[in-house]
Amino acid sequence: MSPEERVVPGLLDEGGERERPQGRRVRITLGAWLRLFSAGGGLFLFVFALQIIKTGARAVVPLFENLDIVGPVNSLGFGWLAAYLALSGSPVAAIGTTLLAGGVFNEREAFAVIGGSRLGASFIVLAVGYVLYLSRRRSPDGLAIGVVALLTTFTTQGPAVALGLLSLHYGWLDWIQFTPPAGMLDWIDAVYGRPVDFLDGALPSALVFATGAAVLLGSFALFDRALPQLDAGSPGFERALRRLDSKWLMFGMGCAVTAMTLSVSISLTLLVPLSLKGYLRREQIIPYVMGANITTFIDTLAGALVLGGAAAFTVVLTEMVAVGLVSGAVLLLAYGPYSRAVLWTAGRATHSQRNLGVFLAVIVAVPLGLLVV
Repeated sequence: MSPEERVVPGLLDEGGERERPQGRRVRITLGAWLRLFSAGGGLFLFVFALQIIKTGARAVVPLFENLDIVGPVNSLGFGWLAAYLALSGSPVAAIGTTLLAGGVFNEREAFAVIGGSRLGASFIVLAVGYVLYLSRRRSPDGLAIGVVALLTTFTTQGPAVALGLLSLHYGWLDWIQFTPPAGMLDWIDAVYGRPVDFLDGALPSALVFATGAAVLLGSFALFDRALPQLDAGSPGFERALRRLDSKWLMFGMGCAVTAMTLSVSISLTLLVPLSLKGYLRREQIIPYVMGANITTFIDTLAGALVLGGAAAFTVVLTEMVAVGLVSGAVLLLAYGPYSRAVLWTAGRATHSQRNLGVFLAVIVAVPLGLLVV
């Protein structure tokens, strides 16, 4: 019997007979092709959306003047509330970066919008937990997970925003510069120039901006479709989760999952079913969220490079470094008391409907206050 005719042990066809090997050929399923096309389409639309938003940015200048959004404090509240409404921080951060390139925001205002988008992005975890709370067994576990994620983000992102604004003021990271090759920017203009000009000529400026925002949301939706489904019930996945007792392993997992999904909303939402099934404990969520809040800026950093602005690159890099420094300091120096404080506060916030209502009122009132102050 030739090597090509030998059967592979353990492989059976539907009739119970052993299958013959297919040589070294790798079969790509239809689902894999669809995910590949979805990823490519999402990337194409992502760059397209940035170009549209940049062109339509002039239309939003009167809007910001009417809302009196001036300075980093107002911009922080705006980005925070916008992320609540979008249930995602990435589109808001991309818009902030694009408006910086379009001259609508200065560096400190754009930085504050991006920081605010991170503060509001974790709200999706609380929203999912609340839906599960109403639709299933009315257990407060899902709500507690969302509150833990929000508190972790608030208590690390807040100091990171202050540190980042200080860094921008003194120019601590101005020496780090990266400019995309001119050929890359020329290619972008060649591919997207005419479609953007067409939209600019056919639509009012306000609709051009709105169209860009809609295309941006569509690009993230395509990215989501390109992601393989994580089988939380598989034995291998469960064994891996049981090993993740180390805060550093959970921190790395948060970094890795968010880097792969390019969305903190997606990676944090995974925490809800995993925690409810007992795979993760509440204390393991804290370092995971810290890691996710760093690598979630990868897509925003890519957008800054596409726009070609050195200022945009510095702003996003400053955000990543500031969040990383604050999270690293907490993990190294004060993780024990910090985690106990977060878990105690989350427990009190979800102890009763009244407490939860007060918590929700506070997390909405604070960005509103920042917006109108």
